[in-house]
Amino acid sequence: MSNFVPEQCFDVLIIGGGGAGLRAALTLRERGCHVAVVSKVFPTRSHTVSAQGGITAALGNIDEDHWHWHMFDTVKGSDYLGDQEAIEHLCSKGPEAVYDLERMGLPFSRLENGQIYQRPFGGQSKNFGKGGQATRTSAAADRTGHALLHTLFQQNMHHKTHFFHEWVAIDLLKNSDDAVVGAALLSLETGERLLVHAAAVVIATGGAGQIYASTTNAYINTGDGLGMVLRAGFPLQDMEMWQFHPTGLYGASSLISEGCRGEGGFLLNGQGERFMNRYAPKARDLASRDVVSRAIAIEVREGRGCGPNADHAHLQLQHLGAETICQKLPGIRELAMTFANVDPITDPIPVVPTCHYMMGGIPTNKFGQVLTTEAGQDQVVPGLFAIGECACVSVHGANRLGGNSLLDLIVFGKSTAEFILHELESKNAPIATTSLEQHQKLFERLDRWDSSQSGKHTVAEIRSGVQQVMQDDFGVFREESSMLEGIAKLKDLRQKLSSVALQDHSAVFNTARVEALELDNLLLVAEATAYSALERKESRGAHSRPDYPDRDDKNWLKHLLYFAPGNVGSRPVNQKPVMVEPFEPTARVY
Repeated sequence: MSNFVPEQCFDVLIIGGGGAGLRAALTLRERGCHVAVVSKVFPTRSHTVSAQGGITAALGNIDEDHWHWHMFDTVKGSDYLGDQEAIEHLCSKGPEAVYDLERMGLPFSRLENGQIYQRPFGGQSKNFGKGGQATRTSAAADRTGHALLHTLFQQNMHHKTHFFHEWVAIDLLKNSDDAVVGAALLSLETGERLLVHAAAVVIATGGAGQIYASTTNAYINTGDGLGMVLRAGFPLQDMEMWQFHPTGLYGASSLISEGCRGEGGFLLNGQGERFMNRYAPKARDLASRDVVSRAIAIEVREGRGCGPNADHAHLQLQHLGAETICQKLPGIRELAMTFANVDPITDPIPVVPTCHYMMGGIPTNKFGQVLTTEAGQDQVVPGLFAIGECACVSVHGANRLGGNSLLDLIVFGKSTAEFILHELESKNAPIATTSLEQHQKLFERLDRWDSSQSGKHTVAEIRSGVQQVMQDDFGVFREESSMLEGIAKLKDLRQKLSSVALQDHSAVFNTARVEALELDNLLLVAEATAYSALERKESRGAHSRPDYPDRDDKNWLKHLLYFAPGNVGSRPVNQKPVMVEPFEPTARVY
């Protein structure tokens, strides 16, 4: 094989074609920046398309509202692990971000007065929790992510953004100063290799929910950006914090939107009881997701589940009526009828907590700059940025509120792009002084898989093993004994990985090669999750440990940084917003 690899140069390289990547690309292109977006699927197939319920921002279209109230709910929802400076930025910029989308033509559902329709969502309140349920989540029926992604893609096409459709990013290119100045790419269609140089590299690769056996995440959500960051020698943050959505469709794992409960749906156990009254007397079915997920898990554990095996709950929508369901929840009805063989107009939907969202990820500041630590101090990684679910800003902390994920994409997608533009105009970008040896090293992982001929194990076997370990030992509840067993199993899978070989070495649309590359990333993310979960000896938000049942602000109000197995450090939570007074940690009840 020739050592020659073609090269291209751009001002900015964005890895990931979902909502965050497209929002950043659009801002950059509007200002004339030479930008490329790399996506391993056609951008409108990115996982943002699956978001259902809406975008949460304090528009006040139905009730009086204020972004400061939204900030309070988000800080509380994060179980005080969220960085308040970043949360302040998210919530204060929220209305402007939604109106930007409206001006682009996003087809929001409408109120009778023509304003954007908003629905109630879990964990949202008025007047700092004292004024009852807020109606804050802007929606396009129950297909908001679909509308968002297509709107942003159309705008990028109009502004002539350069796309690498169906290309995979393999690893990051660094210069001699440890700045990130590009990435190595692989074409799915042809097997062609390409090295892209850029003054700024933005990782927007989404989540990694495929580390779990039961997940609402698409098959493509394999943590590729997180794997690249770890291999480049930079850390991940709060990887123990995984959100389990209370209402994954039983037996299929498809997402059943929180919008169902926002419209008035409620949960029942096998005895026909509205059990959320016990766990969240005020918010009930619209408590935060970690609270509702644990409630369902406890009902099942204690024998009050639904069905022949008493292993799920029921989501009741019949009382809403056919007109409401067909107009506001048409996608949910279609999913229930297709994958559960039930029509929510006449029958309850079977649901169970399912891995949904990664609150942890690549640590960044509110400008999207990736952070590492040296001598206990935060250091910016020159040239590298992260946005969207793969990033940990951290606005979600230990538990994300519904509707805040799409807001996260559009707010930080735009503001990170604006910061990059300022850096480029100020000529602060790193210089791409790299060597041929560095270029060739970027493809070593690909070469390893391409040269493998025979082995005792398969990619599918290792992937399935990782998913089952995470499902069994790092789910809604975690205990030290089972986590130690899980870590031992991951170590065994890591050893087996060295004797996995590809059976297909063809060039054209070799999906087996892509799955092998993805497996490298999945195992890294699973290890980061496992060691971080074992390290955090408290219960906070989505991280629930029966052996340490209480939140411990004295010892654990801090972010965990994962570099490698056995190397887990920490950094402080930013509790100092810029414009308002901070919210001090208090007991979190709903």
